[in-house]
Amino acid sequence: MKTILSLLFALWATVLQAQPAYDMSRIQTERLSRGLVCVRQADSVIISWRLLSSDSPSTSFNIYADGRLLNRTPITSTTFYKVKASGNKPVSYRIATVDEGKESGRQDATYNLPSAVTPQPYLTIPLRTPSAGTTPEGRSYGYIANDASVGDIDGDGDYEIIIKWEPTNAHDNSHDGYTGNVLLDCYKIPGIGTPSTTGSAFQWRIDLGPNIRAGAHYTQFLVYDFDGDGCAEIICKTADGTRDGLGTVIGDSAADYRTNEVIKNRIDGKRAGRQRRIVGRILSGPEYLTVFSGKTGQALSTVDYQPPRGNVGDWGDTYGNRCDRFLACVAYLDGVHPSAVMCRGYYTKTYLAAYDFDGKALKLRWLFDSEKIDKERRAANRKSLPYSGQGNHNLRVGDVDGDGCDEITYGSMAVDNDGTGLYTTGMGHGDAIHLMPFYPDSTQLQVWDVHENKRDGSDFRDARTGRIIFQIPSTMDVGRGMAADIDPRYPGVEMWSASQRGYYDTTGNFHPTNFWVPQNSAVWWDGDPLREMLDHNEISKFNWKSEKMDLLQRFDGCQFNNGSKSNPCLAADILGDWREEVIVRNRENTELRIYTTTLPTSYRFPCWMHDIIYRLSVATENVGYNQPREAGIYFGAETVKKFW
Repeated sequence: MKTILSLLFALWATVLQAQPAYDMSRIQTERLSRGLVCVRQADSVIISWRLLSSDSPSTSFNIYADGRLLNRTPITSTTFYKVKASGNKPVSYRIATVDEGKESGRQDATYNLPSAVTPQPYLTIPLRTPSAGTTPEGRSYGYIANDASVGDIDGDGDYEIIIKWEPTNAHDNSHDGYTGNVLLDCYKIPGIGTPSTTGSAFQWRIDLGPNIRAGAHYTQFLVYDFDGDGCAEIICKTADGTRDGLGTVIGDSAADYRTNEVIKNRIDGKRAGRQRRIVGRILSGPEYLTVFSGKTGQALSTVDYQPPRGNVGDWGDTYGNRCDRFLACVAYLDGVHPSAVMCRGYYTKTYLAAYDFDGKALKLRWLFDSEKIDKERRAANRKSLPYSGQGNHNLRVGDVDGDGCDEITYGSMAVDNDGTGLYTTGMGHGDAIHLMPFYPDSTQLQVWDVHENKRDGSDFRDARTGRIIFQIPSTMDVGRGMAADIDPRYPGVEMWSASQRGYYDTTGNFHPTNFWVPQNSAVWWDGDPLREMLDHNEISKFNWKSEKMDLLQRFDGCQFNNGSKSNPCLAADILGDWREEVIVRNRENTELRIYTTTLPTSYRFPCWMHDIIYRLSVATENVGYNQPREAGIYFGAETVKKFW
């Protein structure tokens, strides 16, 4: 077993030093705890904890329940343990690290399991549900616990949850109508690393105010430790009337820029000369970018948002659809420190603005302007492909060229770490995109991208150069696409989309199925390195033997978010072993449930949050149309064949 574990850690270290080529001795990362978590079953308790990237192959563990040792010998082969238990009394569990045969006290952790009437495979966080509101037109609305992110706000090594409250009258950019205010709440996870589960999990609330419209494309919020002090901050777009976690208002508290007027000559890129009443849109007034303290929600620094909307019609329409398409991400642009990259536009012109935060002020690092680049390229070469109009409803981040710094894959084009264009395919807009190593022995990253232009369909390409490996053209709007290793019979990651029943392997061969494989998200859940599907309130596994989807977990009493995109609030490896947790709201919006797998695994692997590309994809999971987390190393069926 020691030899196998040595091989696993060698795999981890080797791939991190290849492309992507992050210098792990310099790059700023989170200091995480063991993330110990326990859940009750009918006659047992499931105990799970993190293996850290700083652990040695010989690191083992002891488990205590109210001070009593549970295991006869130190646990070496897994970070998952099932112990028989009866009754429902509260129990304090402790994980002790064993180094060279002795308990070292290094990264020990405690979880306090409360009493429970009914065993359940999830942790519960009571929510402070916002009060209902009324629009200026007299229409009432409520609130939904929508997208979430995680960050360690107080430096104790445990994650807190930042949840976006979306009003029930939220709108897509293409729709008119007033919306309620967007709110951001912070909650602690009860029982994690604390001696007591009493007290409120709620920490603070930020109210973005009436001048930030609600909808999937407006508020992209980033949660990360940007200044390196060990505590996470929150960065998002703000406006006059935003109220921070201490109650302090940004800008003019009385300002209200919501419109209720008629545009006589509407222009939307296809139709012109039509009249349109625009209601509730925000087409004037100042726009800001603010960094908030994760500890208190206090506004720490506010600057003007770059770029400003300027003339609304310059973005391709006159009613605020294209000018208010926002994206955001975290990226290590210098290979050491995380930067916040705020993005505007993708149907026509596109801007990316990179900011650094030093603990006191936000400072602009660079501004990418697609129009400027396209103009320069056209002057040099009339046949050059455009950078404008290439963005998706999401984006991906990772070191694609092996320089140790992050690039941003922005739909059909990529931006280098210095803010210059890296490549463009010219294939235009899409709804889903995936970036990871697709080949078992690859040290390179590839991209699977789908398109809505009823022409280009889907493409599989080299993430460094944009070179097309293979393409599946389509005359339909390919709105959804997924990539994951779901079938061990074919090497590498499988790819599929809404244009066909079945999936492609990395050689471009198509394997038909008699059903649609779920296309929204994925999760590591059942204990093997193959990935499961996370979609429409359930987790299912592709069964290549029976040619069907096997149900593994249904989230009864809960509701996924964002309509047909059907995603949980968040899914990520935030607790326990290397499998992922799923955070969902109950239907009443009175609680969050953190589901953690109770299925056994014989594999142990370092927590995914120490993989840079995976961690960055968690930070951008809430952006636009949510995409699953994906790692910077290949992890699939071949990993088992080689190392277990």
